[in-house]
Amino acid sequence: MQNILEVHQLKKYFATQKAVNDVSFTIEQGSIFGMLGPNGAGKTTLLRMITGIFFPDSGSIIFEGRKFDAINDIVRIGYMPEERGLYKKMKIGEQALYLARLKGLSKAEAMEKIRYWFQRMEMESWWNKKVQDLSKGMSQKLQFVTTVLHEPKLIILDEPFSGLDPVNANLIKDEIFRLAKNGSTIIFSTHRMEQVEEICNHIILINKGHKILDGSVKNVKQEFKENLFQVGFEKKAGTISSNTIFEVTGEKGQGLILKIHEGYKPHDVLQHLLAQGHEIISFNEILPSLNDIFIRLVEGTPMARVFQSINTSA
Repeated sequence: MQNILEVHQLKKYFATQKAVNDVSFTIEQGSIFGMLGPNGAGKTTLLRMITGIFFPDSGSIIFEGRKFDAINDIVRIGYMPEERGLYKKMKIGEQALYLARLKGLSKAEAMEKIRYWFQRMEMESWWNKKVQDLSKGMSQKLQFVTTVLHEPKLIILDEPFSGLDPVNANLIKDEIFRLAKNGSTIIFSTHRMEQVEEICNHIILINKGHKILDGSVKNVKQEFKENLFQVGFEKKAGTISSNTIFEVTGEKGQGLILKIHEGYKPHDVLQHLLAQGHEIISFNEILPSLNDIFIRLVEGTPMARVFQSINTSA
């Protein structure tokens, strides 16, 4: 599949801080791409270079097969920043129309698309409200609509679920899937690992300005798996001890967590347990979460401890 975006060795320094340090990655057209890392990792700086807000100190950005042109290509990008940029005293309908016209839509085209999106997002009655009268979640929905209504080829969403209740979070999540299915490419930036596991095809992990991981969610989990399996029994198992085939690492309900030793396969475990007369009702591999993988990669650093605290308190 064709790449819509290629980032080559981007660097951006602020005084002595290396906000982005030699980062490269590619994004396939039509994919949902997760850009992960704790606050301060360099994600937002990367996004601002991709959208032409910042110029890189070095490196290059290729958009749709050619060098990125901030002036001409920006209308093909929709960017929803973490810091919201809505005019608080302006009526919502007028603001949506104004922002749509800035993206090159005629008034008639803009009105048609605004009505369509307001209906999809259950915002029909909001037209004459002012942004200052909206809750954070309602403002988030408006920002999302103004980001996507001009049908950009590349949609960049920085913490899009911030402030949303579960119902509206699911509403926007469904729209993300629909937009990707219809051909849009989406960059989803967040520090919430559980959201990325559910939504994204491919991820990069950023820490202290460096890319420390790059791959599909499936392949990353396979790369960091530890041969852990959960075994469920018909009745609570009696004493099952560690042996040459596996180590018993914990219990869960009427089951056990086992770690298979190197050189052995899952069927060796099953044969051993069945030979002992155990009735097995489930046997599942335990893959690490993205949060576990991140902590393992940067274990012991202050940022890793902050990141772990954020993701376990949700």
